[in-house]
Amino acid sequence: MSNAPLLVIAAGGTGGHMFPAQALAEAMLRKGWRVKLSTDARGARYTGGFPHVVEIEQLASATFARGGLLAKALVPFRIASGVIGATLRMMRDKPAVVVGFGGYPAIPAMGAATLLRLPRMIHEQNGVLGRVNQLFAKRVDRVACGTWPTELPDGIEGVPVGNPVRAAVMERAGAAYIPPGDYPMSILVMGGSQGATILSDVVPPAIAALPMEMLKNIRVSHQARDSDHERVVEFYAQNGITAEVAPFFTDIPTRMSEAQLVISRAGASSVADISVIGRPSILIPLAAAIRDEQTANARGLVDANAAILIPESALTVHSLAQQIEAVLSDEHAALQMALAALGTGRPDATDRLVAMVEDLQSA
Repeated sequence: MSNAPLLVIAAGGTGGHMFPAQALAEAMLRKGWRVKLSTDARGARYTGGFPHVVEIEQLASATFARGGLLAKALVPFRIASGVIGATLRMMRDKPAVVVGFGGYPAIPAMGAATLLRLPRMIHEQNGVLGRVNQLFAKRVDRVACGTWPTELPDGIEGVPVGNPVRAAVMERAGAAYIPPGDYPMSILVMGGSQGATILSDVVPPAIAALPMEMLKNIRVSHQARDSDHERVVEFYAQNGITAEVAPFFTDIPTRMSEAQLVISRAGASSVADISVIGRPSILIPLAAAIRDEQTANARGLVDANAAILIPESALTVHSLAQQIEAVLSDEHAALQMALAALGTGRPDATDRLVAMVEDLQSA
């Protein structure tokens, strides 16, 4: 076993948790640390972008939010077995620091770190603490906040660091923006890992409703669920709109840097990418989000006049078409939005998080 200090990252099964976790992993490896990622089978699906030297540890975890009565009855036992497994591993190979990024797959490693009293912290991407981070907020040494201000429990102080973005996003940080005009223009549509169906319902007809002289220049990159894929492809084709439709684009940073406009959910990692690259956006927060954290996430961009917020309850083909046309018909305003987005970006978020980890190690 190497003498290099070990960082254990505990993160759950969505891109929102995994992207900042991946950014920290990349940075700590460059600092000479060893890095392990603790997740469950669902979280492991999002690990493709992690550097290959990161050891992926799958542990049992579960949530009360899914499954029938039997599944719910088994949740405490699955979590307990995961915590025991994580504790044994940490006793064999002791981490210098454990960082949790939220999501229920993070519970075993964070639970084990709490039992063993290891230096530990959490990073919350959203403006409202997720359930798992809420559980550990009072049981960790530091709370790093990706969106500021973040609603925190009484007596808990947060450190505003921003949301770390992956190396591929950093490579495009502040990429020159080509304002809209009478030439090919790109719209990037991102639905996030949940609830993209409404965007598949509303965005294609909204784009089709644009004036013909604008529409002839538009090409679309649209992230759509597998279940929506066929009808979205068909709609764009029938309306003569050049579009690429996929459940997930691996080259989002490139597509975003080439876009004149981004239409997106207001997930924390999407908001971070938009602000670091610097693009005008129309944000549609996920209405199903229990704590309405996506509206909190969007606040910074909206307050800076970098983004237009449309609540899901107000999202119609007509309202969206109007806003798309407003952005793409005014090159000066679009450029101001792009610059304002950049002004809200925290490209140093990863460095700030690294500094917190190193400070915790030496505390």
